[in-house]
Amino acid sequence: MQRIAALARLELTPDEVARFAEQLSAILSYAEQVQQVDTRGVAPPSSSATLAWREDTLAPSLPRDRVLEQAPAADRKAGLFKVPRVIGS
Repeated sequence: MQRIAALARLELTPDEVARFAEQLSAILSYAEQVQQVDTRGVAPPSSSATLAWREDTLAPSLPRDRVLEQAPAADRKAGLFKVPRVIGS
């Protein structure tokens, strides 16, 4: 639980760690039960069959240099944004 809290940049008290660990365990247990439900023969919801997809159309975008100029951290030579490391930090 503390690893998850660290990834989310949360500072939890020991009581909160215990409570959230219990709640997360209950959620995962329920999700496991839901996965065991036999759904063969169950028709998908009607709303998923009536989705209307629009066609993709080409449209101009902002010039890369202009966007990178306004980025707080960017490698302009490589044309890339720099973002804070989240995973494995």
